[in-house]
Amino acid sequence: MTLRHLKIFLAVCDQGGVTAAANVLYLSQPSVSQAIAELETHYGVRLFDRMSRRLFLTQDGTRMLYYARHILSLFDDMENEMRNCDAIGHIRLGCSLTIATCLLPGYVRRFSQLYPQIQLSVTVDNSQAIQRRVLENQVDLALVEGVIHPGQLVAQPIAHDRLILVCGAGHPLWGHQWVEAGELTQYPLILRERGSGARELLDSALLTLGLAVQPAWESINTQAIVEAVAAGLGLSVLPRLLVEEEIRRGRLWPLELRDVSLGQDFSLIYHTGKYLPPSALTFVDICLHPEKQEPKEATSGG
Repeated sequence: MTLRHLKIFLAVCDQGGVTAAANVLYLSQPSVSQAIAELETHYGVRLFDRMSRRLFLTQDGTRMLYYARHILSLFDDMENEMRNCDAIGHIRLGCSLTIATCLLPGYVRRFSQLYPQIQLSVTVDNSQAIQRRVLENQVDLALVEGVIHPGQLVAQPIAHDRLILVCGAGHPLWGHQWVEAGELTQYPLILRERGSGARELLDSALLTLGLAVQPAWESINTQAIVEAVAAGLGLSVLPRLLVEEEIRRGRLWPLELRDVSLGQDFSLIYHTGKYLPPSALTFVDICLHPEKQEPKEATSGG
């Protein structure tokens, strides 16, 4: 078994078939098929089910895909690191919406002052999707909110926030200080989509009280939620960092949910097997200690 076998296997998975993989790899179809057969023989497993001229990953194939992605990515990391020695590089960041809006610009600005030659690319998505990208090695570092699902992730807290209930002018709850959690079912709710840190925290907190809510609106766009709430279309539960300015401007009114704990941590995460070069370690340090004027590089990459 060689890296070539893994590259061919990965191409078949990503392209959805032998013919497409052969085209992108500039190989013959028999060569691709032979490489897959050699992998299956070597490990004594079937990697694909072949039905109606289509390939479907088996459970063993899914496991192989996980390792193949990491092995090939680590190989690429080694090639880049040994050839460039961190003089020129690229860090792939994943970030949840709240952190991307409120904290990430400051981190990136500080990092770019120290490493102007390093390219940063950022993927913004909900926390669940970003964690999945870290596990699949599609991003090198990530900043997420809420619960971190354990396993093959290193997680370090970088900040703390809490969710608050907000309504718009003219809403019956405008001017109130708090509301019982059970009262949420009396009003239309405009919430983030499932998989976001805020939604996961709210659903978990209500579940402890034996409650569940069915939102009237679900959106991946926080600004759309803010505008809908400000227009009096319903209530929402959002990170305080995201709505502080709208509260100051008088467009939203904050309320506390009684008997519900809605504090959440913001965390920096990366895969336990991920090698972090000095530049990436500096970015980690900036996130952990944003108040420092001269970030100190950490000593190991986990």
